[in-house]
Amino acid sequence: MALISRLLILYTSCLTLVSAITLNSFPNKPRVFVLSDISNEPDDSESLVRYLTYSNQFQTEGLVATTSTWLKNETDPDAMLDIIDAYEKVVDNLNHHAPADSQYPSAEHMRSLVRAGSPVYGMAALAPNATFSAGAELLLDRIQATTNSSSPLWVLAWGGTNVLAQALVKLHKDNSPNKAAALRKNLRIYTISDQDDTGAWLRQQWPDLFWINSIHGWNQYGMSTWVGISGDEFYDVDKGGPNSTLVSKAWLKEKIQVGALGAAYPDVAYTMEGDTPTFLYLIQNGLGVSEHPEYGSWGGRYQLVTSNQHGLGFRHYSDVQDQVVGLNGNTFKSNKATIWRWRDAYQHDFAARMRWTLTDDVKKVNHHPLVKVNGSSGLEPVNVYGVAGSEVVVDAGESVDPDGDELTFNWIYYPEPSTINGAPDVNVTTFGSRGESARLPVPVIDRTCEAGIEHCDLFHFILEVKDSGSPPLTTYRRILLHVAKSDAK
Repeated sequence: MALISRLLILYTSCLTLVSAITLNSFPNKPRVFVLSDISNEPDDSESLVRYLTYSNQFQTEGLVATTSTWLKNETDPDAMLDIIDAYEKVVDNLNHHAPADSQYPSAEHMRSLVRAGSPVYGMAALAPNATFSAGAELLLDRIQATTNSSSPLWVLAWGGTNVLAQALVKLHKDNSPNKAAALRKNLRIYTISDQDDTGAWLRQQWPDLFWINSIHGWNQYGMSTWVGISGDEFYDVDKGGPNSTLVSKAWLKEKIQVGALGAAYPDVAYTMEGDTPTFLYLIQNGLGVSEHPEYGSWGGRYQLVTSNQHGLGFRHYSDVQDQVVGLNGNTFKSNKATIWRWRDAYQHDFAARMRWTLTDDVKKVNHHPLVKVNGSSGLEPVNVYGVAGSEVVVDAGESVDPDGDELTFNWIYYPEPSTINGAPDVNVTTFGSRGESARLPVPVIDRTCEAGIEHCDLFHFILEVKDSGSPPLTTYRRILLHVAKSDAK
């Protein structure tokens, strides 16, 4: 009888645990390779701490310490290892807040990915007598292992890019032009501006590289998109738009610098986590679509710098602007707004994850809403179709919160990434007791569907579902409205 009682208790506990952590899973994890000039200032270490709290969403394939214009003659892989040591103390707790098919990688595995890049600045790494670095060797191996364009390798550069330059030069030398081009086609690169002299050179050598970054005068970082992560006070830009309290030292001390992993998060010296937009861009929360920088995400919104390719296959994406009403009620239009417009959500999200590091009890912390739109679960965009002048009804009433929190529904028309962002105002009408359903008007414009549904104009709507937990967490679904002139699909 005692055995039966113990088994019953165990069974009940398992049911409670499973039901409490029924969360969004991540079956298709982006492959990520990080290049970081860690130790030049605290922000790279800050970004690595945050990255580790999201590492169950990624397939991390390399963590390489590099140089930059700010750290020209040395690299510091040991700083990465120190942060991973702190992560080791909390990873078991984190796994209690992650679905079974999307567990956090072990600290041992993450350590195995750490390498050093060339301890020289920029193009000096390409000199005839330069040593091919361990970091470049690992990156080249990962590039050559990328044979499927549906699973590209994302190289996220938080510092200089001479490790990438070494790998691509060797790739070019060791392969036929067609083979090298095919392998480059499977690369995706997001750099925090240019922090050495190899970035511009690489884009000139191989304009077919898929490359996201801000272009501006050397060291004029206040002009960049990524400053939107936290730089409004330091750079005196868009002040009054975002909530600066959420990136203040006091807020970070209370919400982020907690527990064993929080102890590895250093105090801010200039701006908080300038490198973080590179992986916020890849966060799977229902907002961004990684193959479409022009759609926008927590990591910002970017667009091809030229629409006329002239056969070059040029794939460089750079800054665009969003128009957003700020915290002070004023309207702001800037490239930085493409990031800071989401600040409340991305900062609360990080704070929640740092709470996860403190406990294995799922009842003590908050978890993300599960959003279902028109019967479609998951995080992929929802495609809907409508005839010009009509309306499309969209329903998210089946959405739930794993913790039983109340949900609020906010339907946003996103004009900037829409095909014609100068189209007439689109007013969304909501209904239902919680506003969980919406009528999306289908704009009447002249350019709808010239040659079949695949050529129809596209309008973007964002459903933002926020729970009432502490801190509040948000899950999104992007609604893609295809406008047709007829009912033919």
